[in-house]
Amino acid sequence: MTEKSILIFGAGKIGRSFIGQLFGKAGYHIVFVDMDESLVHELNKHGTYPVIIKDPALGTKLIIDNVRAIYAMDRQAVIQAVGVAEIAAISVGKNALPSIAKVVAMGLLEREKNSPGRILDIILAENMRSADLFFREKLRENLPSSFPLDEHVGLVETSIGKMVPIMTASDLDEDPLQVFAEPYNTLILDKNGFRGKIPEIKDLALKENMKAWVDRKAFIHNLGHATAAYCGHLKFPDATFMYEVLADREVYQFTHAVMLESARILMVVYPEEFTTEHLSSHIEDLLTRFQNRNLGDTVFRVGSDLQRKLGTDDRFMGIIRMAIQTNYPYGMILEAMAMGFLFQGRDEHGVMFTEDIVFHEACYNNLDRVIQHVCGLDEISDATLIAQLKHNLKRQTSEQTTKH
Repeated sequence: MTEKSILIFGAGKIGRSFIGQLFGKAGYHIVFVDMDESLVHELNKHGTYPVIIKDPALGTKLIIDNVRAIYAMDRQAVIQAVGVAEIAAISVGKNALPSIAKVVAMGLLEREKNSPGRILDIILAENMRSADLFFREKLRENLPSSFPLDEHVGLVETSIGKMVPIMTASDLDEDPLQVFAEPYNTLILDKNGFRGKIPEIKDLALKENMKAWVDRKAFIHNLGHATAAYCGHLKFPDATFMYEVLADREVYQFTHAVMLESARILMVVYPEEFTTEHLSSHIEDLLTRFQNRNLGDTVFRVGSDLQRKLGTDDRFMGIIRMAIQTNYPYGMILEAMAMGFLFQGRDEHGVMFTEDIVFHEACYNNLDRVIQHVCGLDEISDATLIAQLKHNLKRQTSEQTTKH
């Protein structure tokens, strides 16, 4: 590798359009590791890839060059790359992190053997809370107890606010290497996670209290996005795009109100980090970005994957738990969550997300079991909350039946 380089696990949408773009434009040599052998081949064949910036007014095409890729199944090549990397990043999704941790651990042992004491900072570009703690534990499982993990490896948690839409088959046929993205390009990350020198890149926003910013992403951005999709789908079941449903005043105002309700809770939990002015401005900016027509973001993409999005500590239940702890209202958030149970968005081919079909079948067979196992609600200690959720769900179902 060259002196100024980054090893990125995951050459997907965030890996290429966000992390690769940030570091590539800053003059870094980009080395991707990916499971898609065809994509790896194309990246190595061309040594570049395009990022299409879907600006609301005018699109821009950026070319990221000085790129190569490694096939993830070539374990020895991956281990060697970890051994010599200047800095690394991971954007593969939570489910793939344990397998990534195994090969990273092997690379760290190789690194320690050849360059004792050389630090490796790993940027965790994952949309999950406490990603650093999760990945550190997975590394520990694959390293000897004597390995100086905390001293030699920095695990840098991030808040990924960039929106990258699903690309159609025709988009990929046109160019399998191109990736679409919105203009927003700020990477919020944990200043305290670094062990080595922090890269000097202007779009890196370093934060001291990273937990607050991860929660801001989950409980305002993710919450608001899903709310708009669920509310919009109920009112306009045939709508395709997010900008279509948010053009409706009722959908817009409800989404805005849900985001504000969550913001009030966050200000109580993090009084030194957030102000009313800051979060109100953030909400207005997000709602503008959600309506970016050129981005072409779909209701299907934003709303799908119900088992995760309605899960125990995700965008709805996570902030509801905070509201209960702080004794703050959460009625509108719970109403939006109930709408999620009725979401049946379909892709460009009219097909539902496979796991959402399973989710709806489970709800039909035993709603109480889904509420307990997916949402993490206890039938005794959360009895009132369950009753409120079911009341909302019953009312919304009745309203839908009346409409249709």
